Amino acid sequence: MFNFLMITSGYLIGSLSFAVIVSKFYGMDDPRTYGSGNPGATNVLRSGKKKAAALTLLGDALKGLAAVLLARYLQEPLALDNATIALVGVAALVGHMWPLFFRFKGGKGVATALGVLLALSWPTALVCALIWLVMAFGFKVSSLAALVATVLSPILAFFFMPYDSWVWSTVAIALLVLYRHKSNIQNLMSGKEGKIGEKVEKSDSEQ
Repeated sequence: MFNFLMITSGYLIGSLSFAVIVSKFYGMDDPRTYGSGNPGATNVLRSGKKKAAALTLLGDALKGLAAVLLARYLQEPLALDNATIALVGVAALVGHMWPLFFRFKGGKGVATALGVLLALSWPTALVCALIWLVMAFGFKVSSLAALVATVLSPILAFFFMPYDSWVWSTVAIALLVLYRHKSNIQNLMSGKEGKIGEKVEKSDSEQ
């Protein structure tokens, strides 16, 4: 019962969409209504509000971190097994992608996945973050950086994570992130993917 409740808690924590929450706080448009329509930091940045984008990135990463750290903190008192810790991380990501509180329309999960990895294995998260930074600064395409880091994350987890269940959760997380980026993959292949910091162009009727 405690295992199930903790996994459910992970999903509910993940369902807090900080792109929507932060945008509403600043009186901005809902990020699901402009740009890529994705409620994530990269799309919020397209509004030109760098502070809002930074807070979105931080919030989405922290909720993944908090969900897993809470489970790890309660692991001994509640006799949770290691597989439950792994599933809490996956549940937090699923919550971000299909949030209960926001009509199941969520983001693509890169920041939340990084937060989960940080709680499971900080070396894995650190190397993934470094890969993202190098790719992002080199190519100025957030999705490409995320995809490369995502593909490499299970390999890094194999070397750094102490339990097989945690490694397999990283595989599941990678597959979910790749699935949510399928449109980005198509845009990359056709050369239509937007770059970091690219602002949303308003139509004549909006200007």
